Amino acid sequence: MLRTLYCSIVIALAAGAIEAAAKPQAPGGQRAVACETAVLHNGFTFRYARREAAGPATRLWLCEGEGYVEIPSDQVERFEPAEPAATVAPPISNAEPPAGQGSIRSIITRAAARHQIDPDFVASVVNAESAFKPEAISSKGAQGLMQLMPRTAASLGIGDPLNPANNVEGGTTYLRQLLDQYNGDAVKALAAYNAGPGRVNQFGGIPPYRETRAYITRVINDYNRKKLDQAAAASGSGRP
Repeated sequence: MLRTLYCSIVIALAAGAIEAAAKPQAPGGQRAVACETAVLHNGFTFRYARREAAGPATRLWLCEGEGYVEIPSDQVERFEPAEPAATVAPPISNAEPPAGQGSIRSIITRAAARHQIDPDFVASVVNAESAFKPEAISSKGAQGLMQLMPRTAASLGIGDPLNPANNVEGGTTYLRQLLDQYNGDAVKALAAYNAGPGRVNQFGGIPPYRETRAYITRVINDYNRKKLDQAAAASGSGRP
């Protein structure tokens, strides 16, 4: 049985074009937003464009990504004022392995099963890291589908990080280690995958880096889209 990746924070997607149309636009299709910050008692922070009551929870519409988080109101310590308006790029698309790359999907599924992680979660990490491009190399030297740094790959015993099977095995192994380190907290694990465990430990949660926060939002939004599509398909209703 796969170990479940549940969090106490419910993360959902915005539905329909009305919300997207209501958000201010900047040139080139980017959104100009002045974000406030919600600080939780556990040290987590979320940057949001607006908030609203949702029963016993507070709904925060995220600055990065077209979605929201619902947080039990008693977990919120305070709200901090808006920062100066910033331009935020649209989220990545809900990409899947390109046609003809079914082997990548199989590689992800097998590695996820070995390490007891939902394969859709691993696929969302791959999507955010490389958009399913096995040959991807970042400006910082991260390599392959799951963008392993050479030192990380070596520590995991990965000899050829550009080999798709090796790369996904190494990245999934590392993701499993992080999930175990943070007691199944997927948000902290994602933060550590992006910024490093040292930064997560230093700040007691998500580091105050725009890149890391945007990365977490991209992965979770992509993962949620998959689950919403699957639920719709199972019910036979389909998504609009």
